[in-house]
Amino acid sequence: MRDRKHWHYLFVLFIGSTVGGALSAHFWPDAVASAAAPHSRVIRAEKFELVAPDGTQRGIMQVTPRGMAALSLYDAAGKSRAEFKVMADGSSSAVAFYDSMGRRRVVVGESRDGRGGVGIFSANGTQIGGLSATQDGHSSLTLYDLSGKARAGLGLPASGQPALALFDQNGRDRAQLYLKSDGSPGLALADANGKTFSGLPATSPAAPQQ
Repeated sequence: MRDRKHWHYLFVLFIGSTVGGALSAHFWPDAVASAAAPHSRVIRAEKFELVAPDGTQRGIMQVTPRGMAALSLYDAAGKSRAEFKVMADGSSSAVAFYDSMGRRRVVVGESRDGRGGVGIFSANGTQIGGLSATQDGHSSLTLYDLSGKARAGLGLPASGQPALALFDQNGRDRAQLYLKSDGSPGLALADANGKTFSGLPATSPAAPQQ
């Protein structure tokens, strides 16, 4: 009576939108160190420092002890505003942008499993939005509240069956709107315990796990 296959892929799509947070934890556990380098037409070195005419540090390019290639750019006040990092084995790469207070706000990149995505963060560092796409064609958009809980998700698998899910403040699925592979629509409404009490058609899909 429950379309469990449908909700399996929907759950996979929504959790995939955490790619921005995953990349942030992977690439930005600590700050990029600074270092100076000589100037010439051709330079081979592990570290370079970019400075303004007044000597203010504005950027760092280096290969870290872990083998990560990293570029970090700063504003005139010395706050980090953008970073670009690539892992030594080429398994993942990401770009991060910061606000005027040096707080991470946007991360764009590719994770180790080949998922590409964008993560958007609030001023307190919590991810509030995520867009991701997997190598096999699944794509999803997830919106989070300021506590980090998913509140809305829109997913589209490679099979072309779009679905929209809304979650309450406790992370429970409360409303679902979807299209099956034959184009027929479905709607399901659930109570605070996750039990479906209304929907179209009458036999509604099971709620995705959280």
